[in-house]
Amino acid sequence: MTDPRDELSLMAMEELDAACALAWQEIKAITPWGDSFTGFAPSGREVEVERRYLWAHEPEGSVSVEVEVRDIGARTGAEAKALITPD
Repeated sequence: MTDPRDELSLMAMEELDAACALAWQEIKAITPWGDSFTGFAPSGREVEVERRYLWAHEPEGSVSVEVEVRDIGARTGAEAKALITPD
C-alpha cells in the first residue's frame, strides 16, 4: 500500500502545477490571493487544499506560489512551493 503522506505530496505537486499554469499577467493580477477547498485524494479520503499567491521578497516583483494539502482527520499534510518571476 502507498504511504498516505506520499499521496498528499503527489497531490500537492499536481495542484502546484495547476496553480503555476496561469500566464504571468494572470498571476500578477490575482496576487496577493489565496483560497482553500475540500476535495478527495485518489484513495478517497477527504483532504483540504489551500493555494496561496504571495509577493516574494526576492527577487523583487516575483510571486511565491504555495500549495498545501492536508488530511483533515489525521492532521498530516504536504506542501509544495514555486517561485514565479516576470517574463
